[in-house]
Amino acid sequence: MTSRVYLDARAPLHPAARAAILEALDDGWADPGRLHSEGRRAAALADRAKETIAGHLGARPAELRLTPTHTASLHRAVVDVVAARRRLGGRVVHSAVERAALLAAADQAEPVSVPVRSDGRVDLDAWRAALAEPAALAALQHANPEVGTIQPLPEAHEAAAAAGVPLLVDAGATIGHVPAPPAWDLLAADPASWGGPAGLGVLAVRPRVRTRATGPADEEPWVGVSLPLLAGAAAALDAVASRRAEAAPRRRVLLERIRACLGTIPDVEVPGDPATGLPHVMTFSCLYVDGEALLTELDRRGVAVGSGSACTASTLEPSHVLVAMGVLTHGNVRLTLPVDVTDEQVDTLCAALPDAVAAVRAMLGTSGL
Repeated sequence: MTSRVYLDARAPLHPAARAAILEALDDGWADPGRLHSEGRRAAALADRAKETIAGHLGARPAELRLTPTHTASLHRAVVDVVAARRRLGGRVVHSAVERAALLAAADQAEPVSVPVRSDGRVDLDAWRAALAEPAALAALQHANPEVGTIQPLPEAHEAAAAAGVPLLVDAGATIGHVPAPPAWDLLAADPASWGGPAGLGVLAVRPRVRTRATGPADEEPWVGVSLPLLAGAAAALDAVASRRAEAAPRRRVLLERIRACLGTIPDVEVPGDPATGLPHVMTFSCLYVDGEALLTELDRRGVAVGSGSACTASTLEPSHVLVAMGVLTHGNVRLTLPVDVTDEQVDTLCAALPDAVAAVRAMLGTSGL
């Protein structure tokens, strides 16, 4: 049977992660808070993993807070900062293209949505204007997980700092793929996007940021953290980061090949700026096509892709990111190239795309419109 092609946002588990998980299951099963040999061995594994992840984020191990998922990291960052800065009100300034998880958390406070340009970059003038009034938190993604647009974080962080507002950066789509951003006060990273195991989120918080836990807090912040998952995440990040310099330009070339393929299909739009965006993320939209139907048709042909807004595809709603950008939202398909993607896999996708789009249009009776 022909091998399937997987091009969705959650990366396949990296072999280095699998090996580290197995090692931790064998050597790190004991309570790392204990003083016996087994406990010290587990603690050493945990410390190495924390140091590895923190190093790639540009943080210190003491600044890391682990959560069950990337969604939980975003929720915790918003809720805990707003709770600590409640005297300033509950305004949360964010771009209109943030993840649905962050928007949901902001909705529990006083969300202030800042518009973006047609390429997905936040409007900096509107950003500065929104920060002219007191705010508890500002939030801006490092890059968009759907269209790959990289945000002007240095300028956004400078404006937030001048207003005395901490900046939360969602780097869930970027860590392991491009260098970590230096401009942040809180940073959320997603191990599942770089080939680490699912079931773990990473949140880094600078010491200067005041937070207040809104639920029960344990004396040891690492209680409940799965050491095997932590070890796997660190090993995968080390592995993909070591290949980043060679993988990024190669994947960018493959994205251009896909873009050229899409150019042969009528009524297809590829939003975002290919020259300055992420090297592994692309979204395209097809007029007269249902996105879920196209996803199913591609899946039938052995190609797994994402559809709809990142983190909200199950809602069957148009992508709020594409809506905010003012671009075509019909037949939205999201592609994420893993670090080890091959030419042959991209060739398989490009061979399947024209016929899959034509088949869906024929099924919906929209061919030739």
